[in-house]
Amino acid sequence: MRLMTQIAFALALIAAPTPAFAHDYTVGSLRIDHPWSRATPKGASVAAGYLVIENKGSVPDRLVGGSSAIADRFEIHEMKIDGGVMKMRPLTRGLEIAPGESVKLAPGGSHLMFVNLKEPPVEGKRFKATLVFEKAGAVEIEFAVEKIGTTGGEHKH
Repeated sequence: MRLMTQIAFALALIAAPTPAFAHDYTVGSLRIDHPWSRATPKGASVAAGYLVIENKGSVPDRLVGGSSAIADRFEIHEMKIDGGVMKMRPLTRGLEIAPGESVKLAPGGSHLMFVNLKEPPVEGKRFKATLVFEKAGAVEIEFAVEKIGTTGGEHKH
């Protein structure tokens, strides 16, 4: 009888719904997939944010700004090689997402910057931010915080 109880319990665990580890958001025709950041070293004044934005609509939209309580400023940055040197610069006109396309913000490329941190991102926790799009408007999201040095949003939250 004990074996039957254990088997029944195991089957119940297998059949139980499991939480989704990835997190995504929708605003207008835009889908924002798995926003994540990295924990920062002690004393850091900036943190970066990464995610994928997919435009499922028929017209372009543009990420034009945002905010978060963890920082004084929110900036959209790109990184490009210029004369053999990697350079980072803010995108003052924002970041366009063409219809039917996706834009990936990732380490070594375009990314979000949280400038003048009021509180550091902490591994294993999430922090809220608001993204503002030219057409779709504002959407509140949460960034999952991975360990320092992570390279690609492990979806472990």
